[in-house]
Amino acid sequence: MADQRITDVNLIVPAFGNLKVLIVGDIMVDSYVMGKVERISPEAPVPIVLVTKRENRLGGAANVALNIKSLKAEPYLCSVIGTDKKGDEFLEILQQEGMSPEGIVRSTGRVTTTKFRVIGNKVQMLRVDEESLTPVSSIEREELAKKYSAILRERKIDVVIFQDYDKGVISKELIGHFVSLAREAGVPVAVDPKRKNFMDYRNVDLFKPNLKELKEGLKFDFDHKKEGELERAVDLLREKINARIIMVTLSEDGVFTSYRNNDENSFMVIPSHVRQVADVSGAGDTVISVAALCLALKTEPFTLAFVSNIAGGLVCEEAGVVPVNREKLIRELAKINKARFE
Repeated sequence: MADQRITDVNLIVPAFGNLKVLIVGDIMVDSYVMGKVERISPEAPVPIVLVTKRENRLGGAANVALNIKSLKAEPYLCSVIGTDKKGDEFLEILQQEGMSPEGIVRSTGRVTTTKFRVIGNKVQMLRVDEESLTPVSSIEREELAKKYSAILRERKIDVVIFQDYDKGVISKELIGHFVSLAREAGVPVAVDPKRKNFMDYRNVDLFKPNLKELKEGLKFDFDHKKEGELERAVDLLREKINARIIMVTLSEDGVFTSYRNNDENSFMVIPSHVRQVADVSGAGDTVISVAALCLALKTEPFTLAFVSNIAGGLVCEEAGVVPVNREKLIRELAKINKARFE
């Protein structure tokens, strides 16, 4: 496990390569049908897409694994997929990416979550989802727990990430058991939550909702731009879940981070850098990936939020769901850090 404490942003990303990350959550196949649109269908007022390319990509928690791998750290996925054709395709892509399938459980009672996207003239025309939303069975949960425990122990994991999409893999019972095992092993836990299990992630090291998820999880609305409103909401959340660091992503308004400092709650807002935004898809996956790696390196909360905010902004410049580019992140951090001291 990592025992170094790094504060120099120019040293952080290179240090990611020494880390091992266990990712628990809902994994998906992002399936793309791409082509050209030149006419409207005579059958209905819809465009006809002439297919030129088909592509399957890793999605959901598996996109977090891709981000981890892109940063030269070693990812281990722990999840449940179906025994269907898309499940086979998922494992094939995983193998092509050089990632281990040892944490994957296959279920005869579930379909593999797949997001089918039809792209015409580089514009998304339609999305069709195929998924199981029911909780995994007790037998599958026990098998998942065995794989989680074995990977945590045998692979000497540096940080655990919960990547929750409310698709049924993660449950209250699983969260409590897995967080306890991580704490016993001295491994920090980072969470990217969704609504269903929002309040069940207690005693974790990093909790990263976006603004919409925070409001849904607390079950009340507020104006985050009004002085004190966001701080009070996050303080209330901390009282309920006892998270050490709470980082709320605010889209174009940046990142709000609250943390415990000498038994008092401290907070800061890191603004977004001005960028040419092409697509915000997958930015949250990148932010939790980088933040978790920083957590494993024991970086201070400001540095953690600063580096992960920059990484999330970089992937927004790319079209589609893509992992962060390690070399680009290193250059961007060096440039920004240099400008701060000139």
